[in-house]
Amino acid sequence: MQYRIDPKNGKELSILGFGCMRFPSDNNETERLIIKAIEAGINYFDTAYIYPNSEQRLGSILTKHNLRDKIYIATKLPLIYVRKMEDFDRFFDEHLKRLQTNYIDYYLMHMLPDMHLWNTLVSMGIREWIEKKKKSGEIRHIGFSFHGTSADFLALLDAYDWEFCQIQYNYVDEYNQAGVNGLKAAAKKGLAVIIMEPLLGGKLATHLPAKAILAFAEADKSISPAGWAFRWLYNQPEVTCVLSGMSSFSQLQENIKTAENAKPNMLTEIEKAVFAEVKETFLKSQKIPCTACNYCMPCPENVSIPGCFNAYNASYSISFMAGLQQYILNAGVASTIPATASRCSGCGKCEKHCPQAIEIRKQLKAVEKRLEPLWFKGVIKIARKFMGR
Repeated sequence: MQYRIDPKNGKELSILGFGCMRFPSDNNETERLIIKAIEAGINYFDTAYIYPNSEQRLGSILTKHNLRDKIYIATKLPLIYVRKMEDFDRFFDEHLKRLQTNYIDYYLMHMLPDMHLWNTLVSMGIREWIEKKKKSGEIRHIGFSFHGTSADFLALLDAYDWEFCQIQYNYVDEYNQAGVNGLKAAAKKGLAVIIMEPLLGGKLATHLPAKAILAFAEADKSISPAGWAFRWLYNQPEVTCVLSGMSSFSQLQENIKTAENAKPNMLTEIEKAVFAEVKETFLKSQKIPCTACNYCMPCPENVSIPGCFNAYNASYSISFMAGLQQYILNAGVASTIPATASRCSGCGKCEKHCPQAIEIRKQLKAVEKRLEPLWFKGVIKIARKFMGR
Protein backbone atom coordinates (compact mmCIF):
# COMPACT_ATOMS: atom_id res chain seq x y z
CA MET A 1 0.00 0.00 0.00
CA GLN A 2 1.17 3.51 -0.76
CA TYR A 3 0.77 6.40 1.64
CA ARG A 4 0.59 10.16 1.41
CA ILE A 5 1.54 12.51 4.20
CA ASP A 6 -1.06 14.47 6.17
CA PRO A 7 0.53 17.95 5.97
CA LYS A 8 -0.79 19.04 9.38
CA ASN A 9 0.64 16.22 11.46
CA GLY A 10 3.04 14.18 9.32
CA LYS A 11 0.97 10.99 9.61
CA GLU A 12 1.02 8.55 6.72
CA LEU A 13 -2.49 7.92 5.38
CA SER A 14 -3.13 5.07 2.96
CA ILE A 15 -4.07 6.50 -0.42
CA LEU A 16 -6.97 4.03 -0.44
CA GLY A 17 -9.40 4.54 2.43
CA PHE A 18 -12.28 2.30 3.46
CA GLY A 19 -15.66 4.01 3.22
CA CYS A 20 -17.99 2.33 5.72
CA MET A 21 -21.37 3.46 4.42
CA ARG A 22 -21.96 0.39 2.25
CA PHE A 23 -20.81 -2.60 4.32
CA PRO A 24 -22.05 -6.00 3.11
CA SER A 25 -25.25 -7.14 4.86
CA ASP A 26 -23.48 -10.23 6.15
CA ASN A 27 -21.52 -9.47 9.35
CA ASN A 28 -18.98 -12.25 8.80
CA GLU A 29 -18.19 -11.01 5.32
CA THR A 30 -17.81 -7.46 6.63
CA GLU A 31 -15.44 -8.71 9.31
CA ARG A 32 -13.27 -10.54 6.78
CA LEU A 33 -13.20 -7.51 4.49
CA ILE A 34 -12.05 -5.17 7.25
CA ILE A 35 -9.35 -7.56 8.43
CA LYS A 36 -8.06 -8.10 4.88
CA ALA A 37 -8.08 -4.36 4.24
CA ILE A 38 -5.99 -3.66 7.34
CA GLU A 39 -3.61 -6.51 6.49
CA ALA A 40 -3.15 -4.90 3.06
CA GLY A 41 -2.15 -1.61 4.70
CA ILE A 42 -5.38 0.39 4.54
CA ASN A 43 -5.34 2.55 7.66
CA TYR A 44 -8.11 5.15 7.13
CA PHE A 45 -11.69 4.10 7.86
CA ASP A 46 -14.51 6.57 7.32
CA THR A 47 -17.91 6.17 8.98
CA ALA A 48 -20.65 8.48 10.32
CA TYR A 49 -23.37 8.67 12.92
CA ILE A 50 -26.09 8.48 10.29
CA TYR A 51 -24.71 5.47 8.39
CA PRO A 52 -27.05 2.67 9.55
CA ASN A 53 -25.25 0.38 12.02
CA SER A 54 -21.88 1.32 10.53
CA GLU A 55 -20.15 2.64 13.64
CA GLN A 56 -21.37 -0.29 15.73
CA ARG A 57 -20.12 -2.91 13.28
CA LEU A 58 -16.76 -1.25 12.78
CA GLY A 59 -16.21 -0.81 16.51
CA SER A 60 -17.18 -4.38 17.29
CA ILE A 61 -14.81 -5.85 14.71
CA LEU A 62 -11.88 -3.65 15.71
CA THR A 63 -12.34 -4.53 19.38
CA LYS A 64 -12.75 -8.24 18.72
CA HIS A 65 -9.45 -8.44 16.84
CA ASN A 66 -7.58 -5.75 18.81
CA LEU A 67 -7.11 -3.60 15.70
CA ARG A 68 -8.11 -0.17 16.98
CA ASP A 69 -4.57 1.17 17.23
CA LYS A 70 -3.66 0.02 13.73
CA ILE A 71 -5.99 2.43 11.95
CA TYR A 72 -7.32 5.96 11.94
CA ILE A 73 -11.07 6.29 12.48
CA ALA A 74 -12.98 9.15 10.89
CA THR A 75 -16.57 9.80 11.90
CA LYS A 76 -18.93 12.75 11.74
CA LEU A 77 -21.16 14.98 13.86
CA PRO A 78 -24.68 14.75 12.33
CA LEU A 79 -25.38 18.44 11.83
CA ILE A 80 -28.88 17.73 10.52
CA TYR A 81 -29.84 16.64 14.06
CA VAL A 82 -27.99 19.30 16.07
CA ARG A 83 -30.28 21.83 17.72
CA LYS A 84 -28.37 22.99 20.82
CA MET A 85 -24.90 22.88 22.38
CA GLU A 86 -25.75 19.84 24.49
CA ASP A 87 -26.16 17.84 21.29
CA PHE A 88 -22.41 18.02 20.63
CA ASP A 89 -21.62 15.86 23.66
CA ARG A 90 -24.70 13.69 23.21
CA PHE A 91 -23.69 12.59 19.73
CA PHE A 92 -19.97 12.42 20.49
CA ASP A 93 -20.53 10.14 23.47
CA GLU A 94 -22.65 7.92 21.25
CA HIS A 95 -19.80 7.75 18.69
CA LEU A 96 -17.40 6.54 21.36
CA LYS A 97 -19.88 3.98 22.66
CA ARG A 98 -20.65 2.59 19.23
CA LEU A 99 -17.03 2.50 18.10
CA GLN A 100 -15.85 1.12 21.46
CA THR A 101 -13.04 3.66 21.68
CA ASN A 102 -12.11 6.67 23.79
CA TYR A 103 -10.94 8.95 21.00
CA ILE A 104 -11.63 9.81 17.35
CA ASP A 105 -8.67 10.33 15.05
CA TYR A 106 -10.39 12.43 12.38
CA TYR A 107 -13.65 14.13 13.37
CA LEU A 108 -15.79 15.95 10.83
CA MET A 109 -18.68 18.35 10.77
CA HIS A 110 -20.95 16.26 8.55
CA MET A 111 -22.18 18.00 5.39
CA LEU A 112 -21.27 21.52 6.48
CA PRO A 113 -22.80 23.45 3.56
CA ASP A 114 -22.08 27.15 4.11
CA MET A 115 -21.10 29.97 6.46
CA HIS A 116 -24.64 30.38 7.71
CA LEU A 117 -24.68 26.99 9.40
CA TRP A 118 -21.08 27.39 10.58
CA ASN A 119 -21.97 30.72 12.22
CA THR A 120 -24.96 29.06 13.87
CA LEU A 121 -22.70 26.35 15.26
CA VAL A 122 -20.26 29.01 16.47
CA SER A 123 -23.08 30.76 18.32
CA MET A 124 -23.81 27.43 20.04
CA GLY A 125 -20.21 27.17 21.21
CA ILE A 126 -18.71 24.74 18.69
CA ARG A 127 -15.29 26.41 18.76
CA GLU A 128 -14.98 26.06 22.52
CA TRP A 129 -16.29 22.50 22.41
CA ILE A 130 -13.75 21.45 19.76
CA GLU A 131 -10.92 23.06 21.76
CA LYS A 132 -12.01 21.17 24.87
CA LYS A 133 -12.18 17.82 23.06
CA LYS A 134 -8.81 18.34 21.40
CA LYS A 135 -7.21 19.29 24.69
CA SER A 136 -8.54 16.10 26.29
CA GLY A 137 -7.30 14.03 23.34
CA GLU A 138 -10.79 12.76 22.48
CA ILE A 139 -10.55 14.47 19.09
CA ARG A 140 -7.16 14.24 17.43
CA HIS A 141 -7.88 16.18 14.21
CA ILE A 142 -10.84 18.31 13.16
CA GLY A 143 -12.32 18.81 9.71
CA PHE A 144 -15.54 18.97 7.70
CA SER A 145 -17.23 17.15 4.84
CA PHE A 146 -18.75 19.25 2.11
CA HIS A 147 -21.48 19.25 -0.51
CA GLY A 148 -22.19 22.74 -1.78
CA THR A 149 -20.86 25.48 -4.04
CA SER A 150 -17.23 26.31 -4.68
CA ALA A 151 -17.67 29.79 -3.19
CA ASP A 152 -19.10 28.38 0.05
CA PHE A 153 -16.27 25.87 0.29
CA LEU A 154 -13.60 28.55 -0.07
CA ALA A 155 -15.31 30.67 2.58
CA LEU A 156 -15.44 27.75 5.00
CA LEU A 157 -11.75 27.02 4.48
CA ASP A 158 -10.96 30.46 5.92
CA ALA A 159 -13.55 30.32 8.70
CA TYR A 160 -11.61 28.04 11.06
CA ASP A 161 -8.22 26.43 11.53
CA TRP A 162 -9.27 23.14 9.95
CA GLU A 163 -6.82 20.28 9.71
CA PHE A 164 -8.49 18.31 6.91
CA CYS A 165 -11.56 18.24 4.70
CA GLN A 166 -13.59 15.72 2.75
CA ILE A 167 -15.04 16.52 -0.66
CA GLN A 168 -16.99 14.80 -3.40
CA TYR A 169 -14.61 14.65 -6.34
CA ASN A 170 -14.22 12.55 -9.49
CA TYR A 171 -13.61 13.12 -13.19
CA VAL A 172 -17.28 13.99 -13.73
CA ASP A 173 -17.40 16.40 -10.77
CA GLU A 174 -14.12 18.15 -11.61
CA TYR A 175 -15.88 21.52 -11.67
CA ASN A 176 -18.87 20.72 -9.43
CA GLN A 177 -19.17 21.41 -5.68
CA ALA A 178 -15.71 22.14 -4.19
CA GLY A 179 -14.19 21.00 -7.47
CA VAL A 180 -10.57 21.18 -8.57
CA ASN A 181 -10.26 24.78 -7.35
CA GLY A 182 -11.40 23.76 -3.89
CA LEU A 183 -9.02 20.79 -3.90
CA LYS A 184 -6.05 22.98 -4.72
CA ALA A 185 -7.07 25.70 -2.26
CA ALA A 186 -7.37 23.20 0.59
CA ALA A 187 -4.02 21.64 -0.25
CA LYS A 188 -2.40 25.08 -0.44
CA LYS A 189 -3.60 25.75 3.11
CA GLY A 190 -1.90 22.53 4.22
CA LEU A 191 -5.04 20.43 4.71
CA ALA A 192 -5.23 16.73 4.05
CA VAL A 193 -7.95 16.24 1.42
CA ILE A 194 -10.07 13.11 1.66
CA ILE A 195 -12.06 12.17 -1.45
CA MET A 196 -15.56 10.69 -1.30
CA GLU A 197 -17.73 9.49 -4.19
CA PRO A 198 -14.76 8.67 -6.45
CA LEU A 199 -17.11 6.47 -8.50
CA LEU A 200 -20.17 8.70 -8.13
CA GLY A 201 -22.13 6.12 -6.17
CA GLY A 202 -20.83 3.30 -8.39
CA LYS A 203 -22.02 4.89 -11.62
CA LEU A 204 -18.51 5.36 -12.96
CA ALA A 205 -17.85 1.65 -12.39
CA THR A 206 -21.01 -0.12 -13.49
CA HIS A 207 -23.31 2.36 -15.22
CA LEU A 208 -21.17 3.89 -17.93
CA PRO A 209 -22.66 4.01 -21.43
CA ALA A 210 -21.26 1.44 -23.87
CA LYS A 211 -19.46 4.17 -25.82
CA ALA A 212 -17.62 5.28 -22.67
CA ILE A 213 -16.64 1.72 -21.74
CA LEU A 214 -15.29 1.22 -25.26
CA ALA A 215 -13.21 4.40 -25.03
CA PHE A 216 -11.50 3.14 -21.86
CA ALA A 217 -11.00 -0.34 -23.33
CA GLU A 218 -9.39 1.02 -26.48
CA ALA A 219 -6.93 2.98 -24.34
CA ASP A 220 -6.07 0.02 -22.07
CA LYS A 221 -8.38 -2.96 -21.77
CA SER A 222 -6.51 -4.26 -18.72
CA ILE A 223 -7.87 -1.38 -16.62
CA SER A 224 -11.51 -1.44 -15.50
CA PRO A 225 -13.68 1.72 -15.50
CA ALA A 226 -13.30 1.83 -11.69
CA GLY A 227 -9.54 1.57 -12.07
CA TRP A 228 -9.52 4.46 -14.51
CA ALA A 229 -11.54 6.62 -12.10
CA PHE A 230 -9.12 5.96 -9.22
CA ARG A 231 -6.09 6.60 -11.42
CA TRP A 232 -7.54 10.01 -12.36
CA LEU A 233 -7.64 10.91 -8.67
CA TYR A 234 -4.27 9.47 -7.70
CA ASN A 235 -2.76 11.43 -10.57
CA GLN A 236 -3.34 14.61 -8.53
CA PRO A 237 -0.76 15.16 -5.76
CA GLU A 238 -3.22 17.32 -3.81
CA VAL A 239 -5.37 14.22 -3.12
CA THR A 240 -4.40 12.61 0.18
CA CYS A 241 -6.76 9.63 0.46
CA VAL A 242 -9.53 8.23 -1.73
CA LEU A 243 -12.44 6.52 0.00
CA SER A 244 -14.11 3.48 -1.50
CA GLY A 245 -17.25 1.82 -0.14
CA MET A 246 -15.99 -1.69 -0.83
CA SER A 247 -18.56 -4.44 -0.32
CA SER A 248 -16.78 -7.42 -1.89
CA PHE A 249 -13.31 -8.98 -1.93
CA SER A 250 -13.04 -8.47 -5.69
CA GLN A 251 -13.54 -4.72 -5.23
CA LEU A 252 -11.00 -4.66 -2.40
CA GLN A 253 -8.39 -6.57 -4.40
CA GLU A 254 -8.82 -4.44 -7.52
CA ASN A 255 -8.66 -1.17 -5.58
CA ILE A 256 -5.53 -2.29 -3.73
CA LYS A 257 -3.84 -3.20 -7.01
CA THR A 258 -4.72 0.19 -8.48
CA ALA A 259 -3.44 1.99 -5.38
CA GLU A 260 -0.18 0.06 -5.36
CA ASN A 261 0.59 1.17 -8.92
CA ALA A 262 -0.54 4.77 -8.60
CA LYS A 263 1.72 7.80 -8.89
CA PRO A 264 1.13 11.55 -9.00
CA ASN A 265 1.22 12.99 -12.54
CA MET A 266 1.21 9.53 -14.13
CA LEU A 267 -1.47 10.17 -16.77
CA THR A 268 -0.41 10.85 -20.33
CA GLU A 269 -2.01 13.52 -22.50
CA ILE A 270 -3.69 10.75 -24.50
CA GLU A 271 -5.21 9.29 -21.33
CA LYS A 272 -6.44 12.71 -20.24
CA ALA A 273 -8.17 13.04 -23.60
CA VAL A 274 -9.89 9.69 -23.01
CA PHE A 275 -11.31 11.00 -19.72
CA ALA A 276 -12.68 14.05 -21.49
CA GLU A 277 -14.42 11.82 -24.04
CA VAL A 278 -15.85 9.50 -21.37
CA LYS A 279 -17.05 12.43 -19.27
CA GLU A 280 -18.88 13.98 -22.21
CA THR A 281 -20.54 10.66 -23.05
CA PHE A 282 -21.52 10.00 -19.45
CA LEU A 283 -23.05 13.43 -18.84
CA LYS A 284 -25.22 13.07 -21.93
CA SER A 285 -26.63 9.80 -20.55
CA GLN A 286 -27.42 10.93 -16.98
CA LYS A 287 -30.68 12.74 -16.51
CA ILE A 288 -30.61 12.90 -12.69
CA PRO A 289 -27.28 13.35 -10.80
CA CYS A 290 -28.17 10.98 -7.94
CA THR A 291 -25.25 9.17 -6.24
CA ALA A 292 -27.46 6.82 -4.16
CA CYS A 293 -26.00 8.20 -0.91
CA ASN A 294 -29.44 7.59 0.73
CA TYR A 295 -29.37 10.82 2.72
CA CYS A 296 -32.90 11.43 1.39
CA MET A 297 -34.12 8.22 2.99
CA PRO A 298 -36.26 6.97 4.59
CA CYS A 299 -39.20 8.44 2.72
CA PRO A 300 -42.44 8.81 4.75
CA GLU A 301 -44.34 7.28 1.81
CA ASN A 302 -41.76 4.48 1.30
CA VAL A 303 -40.63 5.77 -2.10
CA SER A 304 -37.30 4.21 -3.03
CA ILE A 305 -35.89 7.53 -4.20
CA PRO A 306 -32.38 6.37 -5.24
CA GLY A 307 -33.86 3.22 -6.76
CA CYS A 308 -36.33 5.24 -8.83
CA PHE A 309 -33.61 7.60 -10.07
CA ASN A 310 -31.21 4.77 -10.86
CA ALA A 311 -33.82 3.00 -12.98
CA TYR A 312 -34.74 6.27 -14.71
CA ASN A 313 -31.11 6.95 -15.65
CA ALA A 314 -30.69 3.35 -16.82
CA SER A 315 -33.70 3.75 -19.09
CA TYR A 316 -31.68 6.36 -20.99
CA SER A 317 -28.07 5.20 -20.61
CA ILE A 318 -28.70 1.47 -21.23
CA SER A 319 -32.17 1.02 -22.75
CA PHE A 320 -35.76 1.84 -21.91
CA MET A 321 -36.60 -1.80 -21.24
CA ALA A 322 -33.57 -2.27 -18.99
CA GLY A 323 -34.62 0.74 -16.91
CA LEU A 324 -38.24 -0.37 -16.80
CA GLN A 325 -37.29 -3.88 -15.71
CA GLN A 326 -35.08 -2.46 -12.99
CA TYR A 327 -37.90 -0.14 -11.88
CA ILE A 328 -40.47 -2.92 -11.73
CA LEU A 329 -38.24 -5.24 -9.74
CA ASN A 330 -36.76 -2.67 -7.34
CA ALA A 331 -39.68 -0.34 -6.77
CA GLY A 332 -42.84 -2.18 -7.66
CA VAL A 333 -42.96 -5.92 -7.25
CA ALA A 334 -40.33 -7.19 -4.87
CA SER A 335 -40.65 -4.62 -2.07
CA THR A 336 -42.97 -5.41 0.85
CA ILE A 337 -44.68 -2.05 0.35
CA PRO A 338 -44.68 -0.49 -3.15
CA ALA A 339 -41.83 2.00 -3.44
CA THR A 340 -42.76 3.66 -6.74
CA ALA A 341 -42.38 7.33 -7.64
CA SER A 342 -46.15 7.82 -7.81
CA ARG A 343 -46.38 7.32 -4.04
CA CYS A 344 -44.64 10.68 -3.46
CA SER A 345 -46.89 13.03 -1.46
CA GLY A 346 -44.74 16.08 -2.18
CA CYS A 347 -43.78 16.74 1.45
CA GLY A 348 -40.25 17.82 0.47
CA LYS A 349 -38.52 16.28 3.49
CA CYS A 350 -36.04 14.51 1.20
CA GLU A 351 -34.88 17.67 -0.55
CA LYS A 352 -33.60 19.18 2.70
CA HIS A 353 -30.99 16.42 2.99
CA CYS A 354 -29.89 15.90 -0.62
CA PRO A 355 -26.16 16.70 -1.03
CA GLN A 356 -26.63 17.09 -4.79
CA ALA A 357 -29.46 19.65 -4.37
CA ILE A 358 -31.72 17.58 -6.64
CA GLU A 359 -35.31 18.78 -7.03
CA ILE A 360 -36.46 15.36 -5.91
CA ARG A 361 -40.22 15.96 -6.07
CA LYS A 362 -39.97 17.31 -9.61
CA GLN A 363 -37.74 14.47 -10.73
CA LEU A 364 -40.00 11.82 -9.20
CA LYS A 365 -42.79 13.20 -11.39
CA ALA A 366 -40.49 12.70 -14.39
CA VAL A 367 -39.81 9.11 -13.28
CA GLU A 368 -43.53 8.45 -12.90
CA LYS A 369 -44.27 9.84 -16.35
CA ARG A 370 -41.60 7.73 -18.05
CA LEU A 371 -41.67 4.48 -16.09
CA GLU A 372 -45.31 4.17 -15.03
CA PRO A 373 -47.32 3.90 -18.25
CA LEU A 374 -51.10 3.40 -18.17
CA TRP A 375 -50.84 -0.37 -17.85
CA PHE A 376 -48.24 -0.22 -15.06
CA LYS A 377 -50.39 -0.24 -11.92
CA GLY A 378 -52.61 -3.05 -13.17
CA VAL A 379 -49.70 -5.30 -14.08
CA ILE A 380 -47.91 -4.55 -10.79
CA LYS A 381 -51.04 -5.34 -8.81
CA ILE A 382 -51.35 -8.73 -10.48
CA ALA A 383 -47.65 -9.49 -10.07
CA ARG A 384 -47.68 -8.56 -6.39
CA LYS A 385 -50.73 -10.73 -5.77
CA PHE A 386 -48.98 -13.61 -7.50
CA MET A 387 -45.93 -13.11 -5.26
CA GLY A 388 -48.03 -12.93 -2.13
CA ARG A 389 -47.39 -9.25 -1.58
